[in-house]
Amino acid sequence: MAGISVITICFNNLADLKKTCVSVDAQTSLPEEHWVINGSTKPDIEQWLLTTPQPSYRRWINEKDKGIADAFNKGIEKANGPVTHLLNSGDVYAAVDVLSSVMEIFETNPSVQWSSGNIQLMRAGKPVVVGKPFDKTKLYRGMRSISHPTWFVKKEVYGRACLYKSEYKIAMDYDMMCRIANEPYVYIDKVMIVFDDSGVSSKQYLHSLHENKKVYESYFGFSWLFMIWQFRLKFLHYLLQTWLGKGLFTLKKKMGLENW
Repeated sequence: MAGISVITICFNNLADLKKTCVSVDAQTSLPEEHWVINGSTKPDIEQWLLTTPQPSYRRWINEKDKGIADAFNKGIEKANGPVTHLLNSGDVYAAVDVLSSVMEIFETNPSVQWSSGNIQLMRAGKPVVVGKPFDKTKLYRGMRSISHPTWFVKKEVYGRACLYKSEYKIAMDYDMMCRIANEPYVYIDKVMIVFDDSGVSSKQYLHSLHENKKVYESYFGFSWLFMIWQFRLKFLHYLLQTWLGKGLFTLKKKMGLENW
């Protein structure tokens, strides 16, 4: 099996892109290719790509896109590697051996079509590591602990499931997870990504929950279980913005329960 195609979408955030590129270039097993999908309205990213020496595996598209899903799809369509990874600008690999670890999993388990792992992110102002094995019986829980930045997906999967839907501005990853739920999967119990929480899904959390509802009901119809879970997520979202919520989360973290 050949290597991994890393795909990084970016929009007017050169500093974030540089950080991500440094992370890719530091891998002990380099990607087969690293596509930068640049939809910026400012010229600085394009100028940096054109005027700064780049590794031979780094390629790019500098053109306006129709949003996150469209940018994802451009990268996937360009990818030549059998395994794809969507590493957004600002996100970085948590260790230098992430790509080599992933390739070993796919090479020793050829039937596996996609994987996910653990991610480091911020909750209530505290860094935490979360991640659980995917369980299709718990799709009503949305993306909780199944973090899209940790997914590695064989390109052939998109031939069966189709590409990301542009109608969703935030929940396109959840929609994709619903469509690939029956594909052979493996969980990699490793911290793979340090997440940049300045992105749209973090800033528009409540809107992402609204989109998740549309996605879920489009596949499975109305569910009280889903509605109860959404109420729980909204309650926790508001609670974690208070001194009480932050204190309770600090206690929860000390007890090693932040992944529950």
